[in-house]
Amino acid sequence: MELTVKKPGMLTTVQDLGRWGFQSSGVPVAGAMDLPALKIGNAMLGNDENAAALEVTLVGPELAVCGCGAAVFAGAELGFSVNGKKIGSWRAAVLQDGDVISFAGPCGAGCRGMLCFAGGVDVPPVMGSRSTFTRAKIGGVEGRALKAGDVIKTQEPAALWKRLDGFAVDAASLPVNPKEEPLLIIKGLQQDAFTEEGEKTLFDSEYLISAQSDRMGCRMEGPEVKHTESGADIVSDAIPLGAVQIPAHGMPIIMMADRQTTGGYTKIGVLAPLSIAALAQKMPGETVRFRRAEIADGEAEQRRIKDAVERVRQMRFSYVSRAKESPAAAPAAVSGHFILTVDGKSYDITCQEIKE
Repeated sequence: MELTVKKPGMLTTVQDLGRWGFQSSGVPVAGAMDLPALKIGNAMLGNDENAAALEVTLVGPELAVCGCGAAVFAGAELGFSVNGKKIGSWRAAVLQDGDVISFAGPCGAGCRGMLCFAGGVDVPPVMGSRSTFTRAKIGGVEGRALKAGDVIKTQEPAALWKRLDGFAVDAASLPVNPKEEPLLIIKGLQQDAFTEEGEKTLFDSEYLISAQSDRMGCRMEGPEVKHTESGADIVSDAIPLGAVQIPAHGMPIIMMADRQTTGGYTKIGVLAPLSIAALAQKMPGETVRFRRAEIADGEAEQRRIKDAVERVRQMRFSYVSRAKESPAAAPAAVSGHFILTVDGKSYDITCQEIKE
């Protein structure tokens, strides 16, 4: 199947689980901002977990379909539609030649989603990944966001993809954090770089997501988190996904998919996996709170994600394997013929029931 980009949307890039193994050479991981959404979207289509998809931000693209295939939009509710008919998120749609994919715009919580296709998006891998890292123009389509006129191909879909139409995953099957829940921070090796008061400030305060946020990091505005006398600078060390970095100004910066590989500011900890996904769905201007968590909480969340992906794979298999029900035999039409006499005049009447 081929997809021609008629409108690129606000920021649409090719992403997979990321470019791992090159951080020691200074190459960031990149990859999808909402990793659970990508994994579950791919599971719904029978794809490999790492299959590439289109990451859609806020305003989605318009794509013309050439050939046939299937798609799922996994993530925020951004009005995923085919030929103007709303499909919505977490529901599979079988695509036909000539169909047009579009997005109506945000109509619920969240700002990002993964437009997954059966077989996955087929662009040349760079260092083992199809993810786009726009700062270095690596991966995806020429290392950049999509633009009008681009043509994207998909790979060979899994068997029985034609039976996916209408397959949906309900909210109870999704590993997500409730929108208003605090983000969980698992404290790290540099937690002693902060005063007791500074740590209390972080966990007792509300922070605003700054307009300076992007795929690299989410900057926070709020009460200052104070350091000890040793200050905010350290010898640069590795930066994991979700690291809560706090420079000398005391405002947290949470490192996201396009984060740099190393940094020289103290990190009080790292977000738990579902909190990273929850933050990826928040927009500048929204507020967040934080809560302390243990390593076991992070491990439990990873298991929830893994279990959900496996459960969705089983649900898909059951759906496509199920024998399709034959249309129920239509009841015989009610019909009749009779003579009606009114005022001595006879009428030849034929009647037949018509069902819509």
